[in-house]
Amino acid sequence: MRIATLTAIAVMGLAVSAASMAQTQSPTPASAPPSSFPAWAYPWVPDFKVAPADDVPQHVPDSAASFTIKQERDLFFVPDWHPEDHPTMPDVVANGRMPDVRACGSCHRAAGTGGPENASLAGLPEAYIMQQIADYKSGARKFAGPQRSPSVVMTAIAKASNEEEIKAAAAYFSSLKPRANIKVVETDTVPVTQIARVFYMLVKDGGTEPIGQRIVETPVDAVQFEHRDTRSQFIAYVPKGSIAKGESLATTGGAGITTPCITCHGPDLRGVAPIPGIAGRSPSYLVRQLYDFQQHARAGSAGAPMAPVVEKLSHDDMISLAAYAASLTP
Repeated sequence: MRIATLTAIAVMGLAVSAASMAQTQSPTPASAPPSSFPAWAYPWVPDFKVAPADDVPQHVPDSAASFTIKQERDLFFVPDWHPEDHPTMPDVVANGRMPDVRACGSCHRAAGTGGPENASLAGLPEAYIMQQIADYKSGARKFAGPQRSPSVVMTAIAKASNEEEIKAAAAYFSSLKPRANIKVVETDTVPVTQIARVFYMLVKDGGTEPIGQRIVETPVDAVQFEHRDTRSQFIAYVPKGSIAKGESLATTGGAGITTPCITCHGPDLRGVAPIPGIAGRSPSYLVRQLYDFQQHARAGSAGAPMAPVVEKLSHDDMISLAAYAASLTP
C-alpha cells in the first residue's frame, strides 16, 4: 500500500544535487557572523523528481481512511486521516477557493500541525493569525532566505483571500490544541540526511556525520509525513548543550545578549494572547523566523518589538533558543 509513495521518496533522494547535499552536510561555522545565511535552515531542492501521481489507495497508522497520491498532492483538498482529532473544518481550510486560495489544511494539515517547512497553526491566537495574513497581503512580512515554494504559495494565498475566509481560518486554527510531536535530541553526530524538496529525510544506511552548528530536523517516518498525516512525529537533532544554553537565554537574556523570551511569550513560552506560543514548535521554523526578524524581512506588527531581541543573536544563539523552545510541551 506504500509502494507509490516509497517510490516517490526514493526518486526525491536521487534528485538532490551535489550543491544541495553540500548545503545539507556542511555545518555552518560556529564563528559565522549573524548576517551570514544559515543555509541549513532553508532546505530547498525545487527540481526534485517524484513518481507520477496515481489512484492507488494509501493508508496511515490508526486510520480507517484511504486517499490516493493524486488526492494528497491536490492543494485544494485535505486528506483528513483523523477527523476525530479536530472539529469540522471550514470550507477555506478543507477546500480553499480556486484559483489562488489553496486549502489551508493542505499545507498546515487538518489539525494545524504543519511541518518543518511551514508553521504549526494550532492554538495560535486568532488575532495573531489574522495579523500575519494582513502582513503577507501588505508585503510587510517577507522572507530573508530563498523564495521556497511554501513562502511563495503562502503569500499568494494571503493576497487572494477575502476577510470572511481569513476570519474563518483564524478562528478554526486558534481553536485547536497544539500537539507535542517533536523530540529534541542533543548529539555530536547525526544520521546522514538529504533534502526532499523542502524538508530533510534520513538516508537509509547512510551512516552518520558531525552535526556541527546546525539543527537537523526530520520526520520519523517520511512516508507517513508525505501522506500529510497530522500524527506524524519528528526528531530534531541539536548540538550538545543547546537546550541549557537556550534556557538561559530565554529566561535571563544571557547577560544582555537578548531580551528574555519569557517576558512576552510567558514563563512556559506558551504565549500570552495576542502573543503566540513558541513552546514545542519546529526549531527549523523558529530559526528561520529569528533570522527573518534580524534581517528585517518580517517588518509587520511583530517586527518592531522583535528587532532589539534578535539584533545581537549569533546563529549559535538562534540554534540554542530554538532547541530549548522546541523541547517544551506546547
